[in-house]
Amino acid sequence: MLPLLLTTLVPIILLIALGTLLRVRGFLAEGFWPGAERLSYYVLLPSLFLHGLATANLEGVPVFGMVGVLMLSTLAGALLLVLYQGAAGHDGADFTSVFQGGIRFNNYIGATLAAGIYGSAGIALAAVANAAIVPLVNLLCVLVFARFSARHSSPLTVLRAIFANPLIVGCAAGLLLRVTGLGLPAGLEPTVKALGQAALPLGLLCVGAALGGARMGQQVKPLVAASAFKFLVMPLTTFGLCRLLGLSGQAAVVAVLFQALPTASSSYVMARQMGGNAPLMATIIALQTVAAAATLPLMLSLTLS
Repeated sequence: MLPLLLTTLVPIILLIALGTLLRVRGFLAEGFWPGAERLSYYVLLPSLFLHGLATANLEGVPVFGMVGVLMLSTLAGALLLVLYQGAAGHDGADFTSVFQGGIRFNNYIGATLAAGIYGSAGIALAAVANAAIVPLVNLLCVLVFARFSARHSSPLTVLRAIFANPLIVGCAAGLLLRVTGLGLPAGLEPTVKALGQAALPLGLLCVGAALGGARMGQQVKPLVAASAFKFLVMPLTTFGLCRLLGLSGQAAVVAVLFQALPTASSSYVMARQMGGNAPLMATIIALQTVAAAATLPLMLSLTLS
């Protein structure tokens, strides 16, 4: 388990470190990074979600049980985070980063680990996890940005942001293609897949580039809060719901795994594009990715016992 986990996490950590080095050394012009973030948010990440959801193989998977557990645990985590904000009173932009750090997840790490543990069955289970919570998480994040970021919005603006958000559009299109059985046309599928594959490395380089502007001394409280929700509240809530709703075996393990993953690099891109605290978000991503080497084995051991 640990060798597989380290093999999955080390390339991500190295890409973040490379982004920091490139920014510090001035290897690329400063104008490159905003353009790269915009490309990732509006083209690459939607392609990643569209392709993953449109081509998911769900044969023989307890779809409804997994979807129920994952959606309920995500909604419960989101509610607890909002209640926490009411007590903690973080700056609004800071809270958007805490929220993303608490409920978003790194699809790449989850799919790689699920496939490494259970083979083709793990890939199918990871597809269900993505189909269940990628659209929901993006919807919740858009709502939180509309409410708590510096760009306060009217109800009409919120609705427009939801329906025009490229990540939500990508998820919706992928699910529609999957449910209708249309799939991606043969000539288009490789292009969408290639664009999606570019999302991870470019997003992580942007995360690394942003770390130079982070101020750790002022970020301890939100860092601890985001990581506590991500590594304790979310997986333990999911584990409890698995027991309560009778989800067991491989499906339960993968459900807990996905809710225990470090937050996604797309969190940083969303923070930059929607008025959040992007340097704080970059720090949360880097910290959680490193910490996951210790936290994920513990949570999986709980589920597998």
